[in-house]
Amino acid sequence: MDLRPSFLKGRAPGGKTSLDALQKLWRSVDLPGESLSHIVLTGADPVLPSSFAVGAAAQASMAAAALAAAEIWHLRGGTRQQVSVDMLHAAQECRSYFKINGVTPNPWDPITGLYRCGDGSWVRIHANFAHHRDGALALLGCPPGDGATRAAVERALERWTALDFEQVAADAGLAVSAMRSFDEWDRHPQCQAVAAQPLLTIERIGEADPRPLPKYGHGARPLRDIRVLDLTRIIAGPVCGRALAAYGADVMLVNSPQLPNIDNIIDTSRGKLSVLADLDTADGRIALGNLLRSAHVFVQGYRPGDLAALGFGPQDAARIRPGIVYVSLSAYGNTGPWANRRGFDSLVQTATGFNHAEAQAAGQEAPKPMPMQILDHASGYLMAFGAQAALARQATEGGSWHVRVSLAQTAHWLRSLGRVEGGLGCPMPAMDGFLETEPSGFGELVAVRHAAHFSETPARWTRPSSPPGTHPTVWPFH
Repeated sequence: MDLRPSFLKGRAPGGKTSLDALQKLWRSVDLPGESLSHIVLTGADPVLPSSFAVGAAAQASMAAAALAAAEIWHLRGGTRQQVSVDMLHAAQECRSYFKINGVTPNPWDPITGLYRCGDGSWVRIHANFAHHRDGALALLGCPPGDGATRAAVERALERWTALDFEQVAADAGLAVSAMRSFDEWDRHPQCQAVAAQPLLTIERIGEADPRPLPKYGHGARPLRDIRVLDLTRIIAGPVCGRALAAYGADVMLVNSPQLPNIDNIIDTSRGKLSVLADLDTADGRIALGNLLRSAHVFVQGYRPGDLAALGFGPQDAARIRPGIVYVSLSAYGNTGPWANRRGFDSLVQTATGFNHAEAQAAGQEAPKPMPMQILDHASGYLMAFGAQAALARQATEGGSWHVRVSLAQTAHWLRSLGRVEGGLGCPMPAMDGFLETEPSGFGELVAVRHAAHFSETPARWTRPSSPPGTHPTVWPFH
C-alpha cells in the first residue's frame, strides 16, 4: 500500500522522497505501519547548498524520532496524532546555529581543517580539543598551543603522505582523516564492515519483565517521566538527548569535570538537567550507578569498550537496571579495523568520500565540506528514534535492549538518498523565522525552534540550558 500523502511536495533524485526514506526506517524496526499515515512532510531538496540530499536526511531522521514519540504516546493511551516536519526547518535546525548574549560562537580551532600533504593528497586535522591539537602539532614537530600557525602545519605536512599521517595519528589516539574518494572508501575494509550492517541495530541483551508505560491525560508529552542518562558530548549524542527532552523525557546530562566541552553544549543542553560525575573515581561511579537504577534509557558516545572498562557497558547496565534501553554512538561502527578509531562528523565526511564528491560537484580541486554537520545531526535523531523503538519493545515484550548508531553508517545511508542536481547553486537560507529567544544558565540564548510539530502534544523544552554541575545527581520528583 502506498502511504504517500498527496500533500508531500517535491521529489528527491531517482524518484525518492523523504517519506520513502522514513518508511524504510520505520519498517526496519517493526513499528506499526498505521503510524505512517499520520506524518506530513513538506519541502524538497535542495534547501541548503549541497549536491547531497542533506535536507531529506535531516527531515527523515527527525520525522522518525518525532513519529516514534507519537507512537509512544499512542501506547500510553493517547489517540494517534499528526506529526509534521518541514524540510527547510529541519535542515536549519541541523546547522547548529545559536547566539549567546548576542554572540555567535566559533567552535573551530584555527588549526582545525584540511591540508594538502606532500603526495598531493589531503588530510583533515580535528583540533577543537586542546589535547588533540597539541598531539597533532607534536607529531608534526610544530610549536604547541595557541602559538601554532596553519602555515607551520602546511610546511610540516609537505614531508608526509596523507595515509601515513592518518595512520600515525590514529596510532597516537588523535583525530585525523585522510581524504578519500567514494571509490577509495568503497574498497576500504571499514566501509565493507559498515555496509554489512543495518543503519541502526536494536538488539535484545538481557531478560526483564515488561515495564508498561503509565498513561497520562491531555497535555502531557509522550515521554513524560521517562528518565534518560545522557553521557555524550559534541553534537550527535547531545542532539539525541535534546530531542528526547523536547518530547517530555527527564534527560540528565552527565559530564566529567575532567573532560572538555565545546560551545555547542549551550544549544544542545536545552531541556536537560546537567550534573557532574567523574567516572574515574569511586564516588562518580557510585553516583552514576545510583542514577542508572531508576533510569529507562542510557545514551553514551564513548569509544567501544571504554565504558565497559568502567563498569557501565551494555551488559553491566542491563545487570544494574534490568529493562534498560542502552544507546551507543560510535564513529565507524562496532566491527571492522576502525571500530575503535576516534572520529567526528567532519572527519567521517573526509574519510568516506563526501568532501571529495562535493568538490567534484563544485568543479574545484580543494576538498569541500557539506554545508552542515549532517552526519552528527541525523545520527542524533536516529539514536532518539532507536531509543524510542526499543522503549516500545520493552513496554510490550520486556527485555533489556542495545541500540547502536554510527556516523559512518549514517554516511552510508546519506549516499543511498541520491544526489541533487544543481544543489550547490542553492543559496544558504537566512535564519529569520526559525529562531526563538529564551533565558539560560549561560545568558540569553537565541536558537532554532524544534522543527517537528505534534497536533496533540507540542514539543517544547521546559528546562533552560544550564552549565555542567548546575543540578544535583538525583532524579527530580514530579
